[in-house]
Amino acid sequence: MGKVLNLEDLKEIKAKAVSLLATRGVCADPLVKVVNGKADVLICGGTGCVASSSRDVREALVTEIKKQGLQEEVRVILTGCHGFCAKGPLVVVYPQEILYCQVKVSDAPRIVSETIVNKQIIEDLIYKDPQSQEQFPVYHEIPFYRNQLRLSLRNCGLINPEDIREYIARNGYIALGTVLEQMKPQEVIEIIKDSGLRGRGGAGFTTGIKWEITQRSPAKPKYLVCNADEGDPGAFMDRSILEGDPHSVIEGMIIAGYAIGADAGYIYCRAEYPLAIQRIKIALSQAYEYGFLGKNILGSNFSFDIYLREGAGAFVCGEETALLASVEGRRGEPRPRPPFPSIAGLWSKPTNVNNVKTYGLVPQIILHGADWFRSFGTKNSPGTATFALTGKINNIGLIEVPMGITLREIIYDLGGGIPKGKAFKAVQTGGPLGGCLPTEALDTPVDFDSLVQAGATMGSGGMIVVDEDTCMVEFAKYFLTFASAESCGKCVPCRIGGRRLLEVLTRISNGEGKPEDLDEIEYISNNMKEASLCALGQLTPGPVMASLRFFRPEYEAHIYEKKCPAKVCKGLITYRVIEENCTGCMVCKRNCPANAISGEKREVHYIDPNICERCGICIEVCKFDAILIE
Repeated sequence: MGKVLNLEDLKEIKAKAVSLLATRGVCADPLVKVVNGKADVLICGGTGCVASSSRDVREALVTEIKKQGLQEEVRVILTGCHGFCAKGPLVVVYPQEILYCQVKVSDAPRIVSETIVNKQIIEDLIYKDPQSQEQFPVYHEIPFYRNQLRLSLRNCGLINPEDIREYIARNGYIALGTVLEQMKPQEVIEIIKDSGLRGRGGAGFTTGIKWEITQRSPAKPKYLVCNADEGDPGAFMDRSILEGDPHSVIEGMIIAGYAIGADAGYIYCRAEYPLAIQRIKIALSQAYEYGFLGKNILGSNFSFDIYLREGAGAFVCGEETALLASVEGRRGEPRPRPPFPSIAGLWSKPTNVNNVKTYGLVPQIILHGADWFRSFGTKNSPGTATFALTGKINNIGLIEVPMGITLREIIYDLGGGIPKGKAFKAVQTGGPLGGCLPTEALDTPVDFDSLVQAGATMGSGGMIVVDEDTCMVEFAKYFLTFASAESCGKCVPCRIGGRRLLEVLTRISNGEGKPEDLDEIEYISNNMKEASLCALGQLTPGPVMASLRFFRPEYEAHIYEKKCPAKVCKGLITYRVIEENCTGCMVCKRNCPANAISGEKREVHYIDPNICERCGICIEVCKFDAILIE
């Protein structure tokens, strides 16, 4: 930048930058007016939409805009994740704020000519509610967005994550400037303590207290670590924030570093997140360029550096002591605690470890105050919760809601209910180490304490919904397979206990279960919970115990009746041809990979249960509903 910035310089940069966002109507500055004829086209550039060719859509729009001579009037911007993953690729046209879903390259000419030029809505591209069939052309009126409270995600999908000026225009780095110019480290800690912010990584420990413990630890130097090793199946909250708003995390880390007296920070992100890593690198480079990182930040006496470390994808490295070992270059294995990292962490020095979402909220708390943050959520769980809502749900995506909202509201108001009119059966919260809750728990408030009391956990924010066709034994077995495979093997209870639990569940799902298996599940689970070294082993039995607690009759049906009520477990079902429906078309016979179907043309077919592999292909190809699962 040529000179050392201070808070006033930063405000001046912001004043110049707000015009970048004027067309999107997100700037609070009353002097900024939307210029007639100007338009911004924002295209979701999160991993999900990129995988659905959103970059190709962007190129097609840029080409079409140039073809029509509008390049001076229209900007096409690749943003971070918009959240509505079920409907990607997503395109939002400002200033009308029209959202188009599942956009294809071939739609580009229509969007430019009909919407940008002639201000018309393209009916077949706007969102249609799967239940009411009502159409919603405007972005913020869609129920999926209307029912959210976006604090952590406030910039995701709205700004260009690779342009620091757009972050600054949204009050970016103003909190940092305020802290360095007007506040002492202890004052920063007191605000975070007063806000009641709890760690969003899963444990829910009070953030301000953790900072204070690290600050008071006498050893030096001190370190700061951002845990972005998000490895839960179906979880993409941290990844999306790093892809869509990396500067919020960086700013939060710098503020935390100032508060605890740290010299350096590390972002630990798994290598399977290439887009997040790319945008972190760009954001760090820009932060150094503008003087927000490095020596004498904003003209103060505070110096701070942030380094990126890429993890190899071990789920256990989400545990903080295993993560720290990996940062140091050692094998990612947990160690006994105490001492906790706040006392002896990275290279045995005091280290503060927080989650991506935790750091991302810090600048807003500094800007707006502790009372502002406490005005959202519940008394013991202030603020918002961010979830990756996946599974058998209409509106799959990334959501942020106030703490205290019920599971029912999330699943039916934001999630749009269960596809194909199926009945809700359970929701898994807390990822593979969490627990599932049944229909009776739908009115449970979503906060740290209520979910634990109900038999699940908040976790880092994964939420998987399943319908009536799901076998809860298989469901628990799926998570157990993942967790046991991810055990680092250091302690016997986790290494052996997970395998033994998986053996028992496999036996039950194969129709070989015994009555004493239910007692065996509880015995192994209790021992793993009490004796495992870290949370991975302690919580691995969680999904199994929760499913056994709420769906015990389903386990008993597998064991005593040798039946799978959901007709999923291959060892407990048979396929049979319904004679009156079979036309003898031979389609099922031709497609059967095991050659288990016999019968001549125009004659009723027969499935040999001894050969049948229960793959389901015959059901998929039969046009006459002539295959029955028993």
